[in-house]
Amino acid sequence: MKVWLTERAGQPTDPLFPTRQGTRLSHDALERRIAKHASTASHACPSLQNKKITPHTLRHTAAVRLLQAPVDTATIALWLGHERDQTTQTYLHADLTIKQRAIDRTTPPGTKPGRYRPADPLLAFLEDL
Repeated sequence: MKVWLTERAGQPTDPLFPTRQGTRLSHDALERRIAKHASTASHACPSLQNKKITPHTLRHTAAVRLLQAPVDTATIALWLGHERDQTTQTYLHADLTIKQRAIDRTTPPGTKPGRYRPADPLLAFLEDL
């Protein structure tokens, strides 16, 4: 990204990814670019073939990754242009790793942190015989 910013040699207010005329990309143009690159990426990662990747998907992914970094929600809210911190809270609910870390912090002393894994039903049946 640093190389691109240097190569672009634009002003801080200039679009990060401008059109040929130097204006910002329209929403449609951005969606077409994302679809094109998602299609290319799906050859190396077949699970992408069944997913719809949109600008909002990328925005959501960026927010969740920032939370995992961990970056505070006020900073993420400013970065995403949210008017209130509460809007950013929705990303907290979407990330299971954040929830797991919170649960692990409350684990009683002397117990292993982690998710409960029920025993194999066949083994449980055999033990009851």
